[in-house]
Amino acid sequence: MTLGARVLKTGLAVAVALWVGMLIGLTSPIISAVAAIFTIQPSIYRSWKELLQQIQSNVIGAVVAVAAVWLIGSTPIAVGLVCIGVILLCLRLKAEETVGLTLVTVVVIMEARGQQGWLYAADRFGAIMTGMLAAFAVNVTVAPPRHRERFVKHMQEARSSLSRLLRTAVSNELKEKVFREELDHLKSRMRQLEEFYQLFAEERVWRVSSRLARTRLLVIYKGMLLTLEQGVALVEAVEQHYFAVPTPQVWNRLIDRQIEALCGYHEQLMWKWEGQMKPGASASAPPQEATALLTDIIAARTEPEDALARARLLVVTAAVFSYEDRLRRLDKLMEQWLQHDVAGFVRQRGEGTSG
Repeated sequence: MTLGARVLKTGLAVAVALWVGMLIGLTSPIISAVAAIFTIQPSIYRSWKELLQQIQSNVIGAVVAVAAVWLIGSTPIAVGLVCIGVILLCLRLKAEETVGLTLVTVVVIMEARGQQGWLYAADRFGAIMTGMLAAFAVNVTVAPPRHRERFVKHMQEARSSLSRLLRTAVSNELKEKVFREELDHLKSRMRQLEEFYQLFAEERVWRVSSRLARTRLLVIYKGMLLTLEQGVALVEAVEQHYFAVPTPQVWNRLIDRQIEALCGYHEQLMWKWEGQMKPGASASAPPQEATALLTDIIAARTEPEDALARARLLVVTAAVFSYEDRLRRLDKLMEQWLQHDVAGFVRQRGEGTSG
């Protein structure tokens, strides 16, 4: 269990909401803290979107609560019926995420009106708005999320985990339990990477040049994700089909070398992306003829009547080809990005010298 930035910012948002509530003299500052907890989000864009949705839904909830008190009173049955209606209304408006805090608004306003009047109800609604604004301010100003750095870091860790699995898949050196735990952990990390990618894609960039650059960067990151997915597909293909049938020794040696070469290629691509390779050095791609040779060996060394064995080996070969194809595509995308950066740097230096 880790103490992340979002956990700390949630605690800080609660503290700020309570402090502001007491500073402006709210009678129930604790409601501000509850609203801050509901509003905190993992990104600035989602915080802004959540704030707008919460304001809209809570204003509607407050109006419904006031109208309900006039029409049917504030008995427990009335509050329950109004909550049901507000839930349906939020679902109708496609604002499911705001249901929780909107119900808090409805309950506190109806309960307050039944006890001390409209001014007390307005005070509680103000407390909710204070909590939402406090959470948004904290999320924007304190440790803004850096989704790009998190994505690259987790991608490198996932790539390392994938290499371990691929390098031991054919040799079958890991215990079944350890292998399964490693694979499950890798899939869990991939889900995190998808979330980081989505958060980075949602960020708003106002400058046109920066927007274009980020769009190209998103294409590369998507390529990294697809490459990782193909690597996992290769691991699963080896696990399901490689050991299910007898295989020619020459085919075993060749696919072992091919997988090792692809792992090294993937590793070097990440080195190149992070600027760790020497100037002029390039990632060494395996020869394209190796995958075709795997198919030829299957056709030559398996008996004609053994169609099932041939099909299983072809599945593994196809997974190798797909992984290799994705790596080559990723290499081209990275090369285009790096060449564009170098060209932009040279152009800027030229403009600076001429000035």
